[in-house]
Amino acid sequence: MKNINSGIFILALAAAAALAAGCRDKEADALNSLEKDRFLVKTEKAQTRNLEEYILLTGSVKALDEATLYPRTSGKLLRNLLREGDPVKKDETVALIERDEPGVVYEPAPVPATLTGVIARVYQDVGANVTPQTPIAMVVNQGMVRVAVDVPEKYVGKVFKDQRARIKVDAFPDRYFSGSVYRVSPVVDSRSRNTMVEVLVDNIDGQLKSGMFAEVRLIVASRGSALSVPAGAVVSQDGGDFVFAPAEGGLAARVPVKTGIKTSEFTQISGVKEGADVITFGLYGLKDGSKIKVQN
Repeated sequence: MKNINSGIFILALAAAAALAAGCRDKEADALNSLEKDRFLVKTEKAQTRNLEEYILLTGSVKALDEATLYPRTSGKLLRNLLREGDPVKKDETVALIERDEPGVVYEPAPVPATLTGVIARVYQDVGANVTPQTPIAMVVNQGMVRVAVDVPEKYVGKVFKDQRARIKVDAFPDRYFSGSVYRVSPVVDSRSRNTMVEVLVDNIDGQLKSGMFAEVRLIVASRGSALSVPAGAVVSQDGGDFVFAPAEGGLAARVPVKTGIKTSEFTQISGVKEGADVITFGLYGLKDGSKIKVQN
């Protein structure tokens, strides 16, 4: 049985090798069948798309307002009145401190919230010794969150207050959250050559959490219904831009174009009609009037 299984495995490997060799042979035959001065190319059609040119950056999500609460006196933590996730209003008591002075009886000292929000962290357990330097709890207001990003110096001229932004986090990979720039640092760091920018994001549903890693797209320009082609189809040379298109007689025609918004995938162009074929593969060495064969 072992020999039979080994034989089947060897036959499977041989069949896979033969299939791969067959594919390679077909590609080789296609190339060999071409005239030596004819280019094998692929084409795509110019289409209308909604385009956004953006600067891609990364940062961390942080609540718009955060406050760490400290006791006003030393003693022992008598009670935590609220737990993590509980809503809290400004001046509401979060914890009680029992002042520890022999021979003196005091009323428990309250630790009040300094802002309205949600209890994000409770740092101490009941009975812990605390001082005015001991953190008791953290309150956050996450109805709005901010994302701080470092923008390289060369892009600073493209960033401005109220600029649109899109934010994506790993927890929701298929969703973009809308935001806008609300703070731009007036200085560039002399060591990193970056400037700090903060993006404000509406978080009314509470899905964005402080500390999340975020991908930020600062929208530099946008255009709806823009005629565009794959970015690799546009060739820049001698101070101008052009594309190659198949022409009659199996030749390549060089077509001058003007470009607009550019993304990592597509480039807005004018100079060709919607639905026109442009060459996207096989451009190396291609010239106006070169012989071509379009590969399906």
